[in-house]
Amino acid sequence: MTQAQFQTRFDVSRETLERLEVYAAHLRKWNPAINLVSKTTLDDLWTRHLADSAQVFALLPAGTQVLVDLGSGAGFPGLVLAIMGVPAVHLVESDVRKAAFLREVARVTAAPATVHPVRIEVADTPPADVVSARALAELDLLLPWAHGLLKPGGACLFPKGRTAEDELTAVANSWNMQVERFPSQTDPAGTILRITGLSRK
Repeated sequence: MTQAQFQTRFDVSRETLERLEVYAAHLRKWNPAINLVSKTTLDDLWTRHLADSAQVFALLPAGTQVLVDLGSGAGFPGLVLAIMGVPAVHLVESDVRKAAFLREVARVTAAPATVHPVRIEVADTPPADVVSARALAELDLLLPWAHGLLKPGGACLFPKGRTAEDELTAVANSWNMQVERFPSQTDPAGTILRITGLSRK
């Protein structure tokens, strides 16, 4: 996917596209030193990482103000969602070098993102309308973390691969939840799970 195709697909402004281009340039610059993403994906950065994250934006519940992104790594999807317009994004990333990268990209893109360089278990974030996480852990770990961070009525958005249904089966006896499934636009085997009504059984 080219930048022009990305702009058409997601209907972003020229300014937003330029900020994402700055993000991409910083990722390419920093990646050799701290391995933010697999170098084999850099040639297809706009599809594999930026578009893969941007597709989550359309699935955000109406009125989303605060998003907490767990294990942010290189900033996908949280930092992309901040650049696209989520008012307050909190990026939780315990690796201090990756956290430094996130802070620098948030600064140069003027993204409304706060970086928390701590483990998820001790992150002090505002109650979240949405908790997101990409390629971090399976649902048996994600759901307890998210449950402690969500405000009442909040939602989880978790891009998943081919194991999504197995993960849902594994947690079915422990959690009450409503699950919506959305096919990934960038990965034929991928699904984005939108989980609401999360509570322990």
